[in-house]
Amino acid sequence: MKRILFCCLSGILFFNNVTAQSDLSGPAAPTIRVDIPGLSQRPALLKDTRPLRQSAQPTVADKSKVMDYFQNQEFEEAIDYLGPALGEDSASVSVLNYLGYAYYMTDNTKAAEKCYQKIFDLDSVNKSALYYLEVLTYREDPEKALDYTIRLVTLQPGKSVWWRTKGELQRRLKQPDSALSSLSHAYELAPEDAKNIGSLADLLIEKKNYGLADSILDAGLVRDSLNFSLLKLRIRSAYYAKDYVAALEPGERTMRLNLPDVNAQSWLALSYYNLNRYQDCIRACDFLLNSGYDLESIYYYESRAYAKLKGYAFSNTLLEVCLQKAISHTAAWYYNDLGDNYEGLKDFKAAFASYDTAYYLFKDPIMLYNCGRLAESGLKNNLLARKYYQRYLALAHPDSPEEKKAYAYVKARWGVKKGGK
Repeated sequence: MKRILFCCLSGILFFNNVTAQSDLSGPAAPTIRVDIPGLSQRPALLKDTRPLRQSAQPTVADKSKVMDYFQNQEFEEAIDYLGPALGEDSASVSVLNYLGYAYYMTDNTKAAEKCYQKIFDLDSVNKSALYYLEVLTYREDPEKALDYTIRLVTLQPGKSVWWRTKGELQRRLKQPDSALSSLSHAYELAPEDAKNIGSLADLLIEKKNYGLADSILDAGLVRDSLNFSLLKLRIRSAYYAKDYVAALEPGERTMRLNLPDVNAQSWLALSYYNLNRYQDCIRACDFLLNSGYDLESIYYYESRAYAKLKGYAFSNTLLEVCLQKAISHTAAWYYNDLGDNYEGLKDFKAAFASYDTAYYLFKDPIMLYNCGRLAESGLKNNLLARKYYQRYLALAHPDSPEEKKAYAYVKARWGVKKGGK
């Protein structure tokens, strides 16, 4: 979201020195200082293809009029006003700067980039042009954006925002070591800046350096215990490190703040599940469901927690919801879990049907084994058991120790004997 920062100096906003800080998705719109020469007649707009030239008497624009347009969010009107000035003096950095900003605020990124590129061609160390060129190329051309950012770092090496932007671009360009160096330097320059903390911690978690990530996140949360971005990173770090207890407090804090986030509260729910705190797992899932996250994964986590509490019937109700939402490769899990739950309810026919459906849809030989096992031990139907066991033997390729053991049992007891019996 673009933000406009207006700075009053004798009622006039100036636009040359970049002072705004960026957010994690790219820098925000800065305050700039620009000296505007005056404005004269109205020839062509930006499409003037004549070579850039220096004007002996640069065009003059009314500064207060331009500021009125900007302060009133009248950027189209500003473009109409400034365009003729550019046609009169296409080398005027002042008019290009204003016009580029007006185009930027109307999402005409191509025209804005053309303005700032002209400024850069005239003055390669113009910080305003470098900043906006970096912003305008950040998504589509990160290599070009990185070049502009490196120039800004050279011009202002003590400004952490440039180092952070440099690191984020290096990370996007798959340069993790360079990104770590840049983000670490940004953090050293401004260790209390939550954006610097977040960017560095995010990369450290990706590199599985959970201890260092936790230390800087904890320090940041001491200063701002309600910062959602830092809380979310802290939950993620704890969950990935399998330190499930450490995920609970920041996770609960996000719910107390009533800030639903499918990743944050899913990590919290799974942390509770892994700690055998199934009621709390259900509570975290309900928080997401009640917040409008009608997602297959949330129903599934909650169904498994209910199954652990022997609430098999309600677990199956949730699994039925999962089945309605499921894509093919995950539906197999739900049929298998339906079978498990029906076994827990001693409803062996329903369990058998679930395993049989799972095999019909997904052709996993283990489902044939489950059908044979239920026919043998639950339904007491040896003819049906033999039918499924022998199909299992014909198709199975056991890998795990458990399946190898099951396969050996089936082969010994139900395999075809010599003589065809």
